[in-house]
Order: sequence, then structure tokens, then C-alpha cells
Amino acid sequence: MARDTRSIVKMSRREGYALHPKAHKALVKRPTPPGQHGNSRGGGRRNQTSQYALQLREKQKVKRLYGLLEKQFSNLMKEATRREGQSGQILLQLLEQRLDNTVYRAGFAPSRRAARQLVTHGHFMLNGVRVDVPSIRVKAGDELIVRKHSKGSEYFKKLDDVSPAPPTIPDWLKTDRKKISVKVTSLPTREDAEPDLNEQLIVEYYSR
Repeated sequence: MARDTRSIVKMSRREGYALHPKAHKALVKRPTPPGQHGNSRGGGRRNQTSQYALQLREKQKVKRLYGLLEKQFSNLMKEATRREGQSGQILLQLLEQRLDNTVYRAGFAPSRRAARQLVTHGHFMLNGVRVDVPSIRVKAGDELIVRKHSKGSEYFKKLDDVSPAPPTIPDWLKTDRKKISVKVTSLPTREDAEPDLNEQLIVEYYSR
């Protein structure tokens, strides 16, 4: 299964945005883009102000935030465009519905990248069926639970240490940390995604 294995910290520096919880400190320490020219001209390429540059960087930021490859992201944008409604908001909704994002949002993984690994290793059951595809899209009424065999692993035994319960859980999810399960009560909305994303720039990028 294809996946992006590049350093999440370097990618975060490139986008000027923490794509992973551990990238926050790195950005404070080194806010410039990676590479020998990162500090030149007051921040290197980040000085680009063309509309195309803004659109490209936003597309790259969101794509990397959710851990998708270019083709996956492009196909998702095409689907969002075909649907009725605002394409940008639909795109974010589709991204939020991904199985790996659901595991992350439920607080069972410290990052989307970690959630993706848990899913690909087959630790979860969706509606009673073992799943290992991160891109599966959850819908209202779905129930995701850790497999009985996986509950005995060190990771889930120490879940509160490796992935502490987040301050808030999105309204579209109802979790049970004791059972390590989550029920999808409704579809996510635009408000459930990160507020500082500009989905309209992504729509404009693909509309060129």
C-alpha cells in the first residue's frame, strides 16, 4: 500500500504548519523551510505571494495533513466536485470520514499517521468485520471497535499513556475508551475539520 514516508517534521516546516503533534516544537525552533536556502530572503519560498503559490501550498498542506498521496487527493477532489454542494466543504467532509482519521479523532492514536498504521495492521473491526484499509469511509450508524485479540497488545494496554484522551471529541463520534470503541452518530461537518484550513484555495487550484 503506497504511503508518504517523508519526515513529517520537514514537511511541516515546508508548509509552515504543524502536520503532526510532534511538529509544533520543531516549528517554534526552526520556523523556516528545510534546505540550505530556507533562511534566505526572509523565509525562502514562503515569500511567494502569487495566487497560484497560495493555492498550491494550501493543497499540499491539507493533503499532507491527512496523509494522502497526490492521486488519492486529486480523485477525492473530483468526487467532491461531482457532488451537490460546496466542493471545498465536501472535500473536508470526505477526508474526515476516512477510517484512519476516525481512529485519530476518537483519541485512539496520537496522530493520523499512527492511526493509519493501527488500521493497516488490522487492529479494528468495523460493524463486526476486520478492516485494514485506512481510506474506508465511515457513515452514520457505523461502529468501530478494537479486535479482542488486539486489546492484549502493549499499545492498547497502555492507551492512556501513548494516546491520552483528547480534551474534546467531535460531536459526530461517541467513544467508549474502556471498550476502545467508537460509534459514528452522524456525518462530520466543516466545523469538525481544522478551522485554519482554506478549502476554497484548493477548489481554485483544481479549477485552473
